[in-house]
This record gives sequence, structure tokens and C-alpha cells, in this order.
Amino acid sequence: MVSTARERAREALTADIVATARGQLAEVGAAALSLRAVARELGLASSAVYRYVPSRDDLLTRLLVAAYESLGAAAEDADDAALAPRERWVAVCRGVRTWGLAHPHEWALLYGSPVPGYAAPQDTVVAAGRSAAVFGGVLGDAARTGRLAGRPPVPGRADLVGPAVVPVLGGEHPALDDDARSRAVLAWSSALGLVSFELFGQLVGVVTDRDAFFAEQVGRLADVVGLQG
Repeated sequence: MVSTARERAREALTADIVATARGQLAEVGAAALSLRAVARELGLASSAVYRYVPSRDDLLTRLLVAAYESLGAAAEDADDAALAPRERWVAVCRGVRTWGLAHPHEWALLYGSPVPGYAAPQDTVVAAGRSAAVFGGVLGDAARTGRLAGRPPVPGRADLVGPAVVPVLGGEHPALDDDARSRAVLAWSSALGLVSFELFGQLVGVVTDRDAFFAEQVGRLADVVGLQG
């Protein structure tokens, strides 16, 4: 469908609003984000901006979705199906870290302190799962090619991973039991935690070579999952 000039103008101004808000995110943080301040920077009346972005929460949601999609694209670009599962996982983790280091304020929006008074709507769920789905693809491919090391089942162990994330974590396969998925969630959340520790200054004076430290630790996390090299 061909868009009208008015629709194109609306899309362009909305993009300008979001881009300006992204700049303010770096200056004042998510909690202090203000549509009025965005309007002032763009030289518009507040009422004009509200016609395109009706509330601060709507603006935060747009920023969240854009950041999740950008992170997901970075993870997808870093993925290389020609690599062995372990090396493939390490490559994806490096891609995520590279994105985080280049976008510290967006990372803080995604994985930092919650914004007071804001609750992310369901609109963010698909975008939020995009990067995790890349690791899930690595996990699923490893299982289907016999390169996911299994562990003996624990008698009486209750399932801990909800069924809604099964499609994200490699889909259905005999090797992908709840224990394997639990280890996958542990590894992915730990990799994100490593990036957060680095970005928020928690590794200052702790490690001597951050690149080497990260690569070594995400390799260990791949071993926890059972991804074979």
C-alpha cells in the first residue's frame, strides 16, 4: 500500500521524537524522560508532540521496543551457523556485549533499574525475546545435530521453565528437557549479567583484561549448557 504524504510526514516526525528522546535518555536517564522536554528540543508545542506520542509511557515503550530490536539484530548478525555450537554461542554473546558497550544508555533502559511508575506492556514481549531466540536457535541446532551434551534426569525434579518459552529455547526435542532449558536460561541471564557488571562499573579493579575475561566466562557458560565445540 502506497503511503500518503501525510502518513510519511507523521512517520518522520514520530521518528524524530523517538530519536530526540533517545538523546535525552543519555543525558537525564529514563526516569527523568519528559515529552515536554522533547517538544522543546524539537521546537514544537507540547500539544503537537502529544498528537504523535500520547504519553511518557508510550514513549518509553517505543524506546524499549527499538532497543530490544536493535539488540536482537546485533545478536542475529553475530550468529554464524557454520561454527560449532560452543563457538557459535560465544560469538553471539560477544555480539551482544559489543552492542551493549556501544549503547550503554539503551542497555540500562533494558536491564537497569525499573522506571518508577512504568510497567512494560505486552507490546514489548516479542521484541524482548528476539536476542534470546538467537541463543535458542543455537541450542536447538546443537540438540538436533547431536552436539548438546545431556545429563542424567534427576528423579522427582519438577519442571522449572514455563511452556511459553519452549519455542524460543530451541523448540521440542528429546535432548531439550527442562533441565537443559533451565541451564540455558541460567547461561543467557549470566551472559547479560556479565555485560551489566561491566557497563555499570562493577568490574573496575576486578579484572585486568575485560575482553579476555568475558570470552572465557561465556565459554564456561556454554559448557554449563552442554554446547559442544
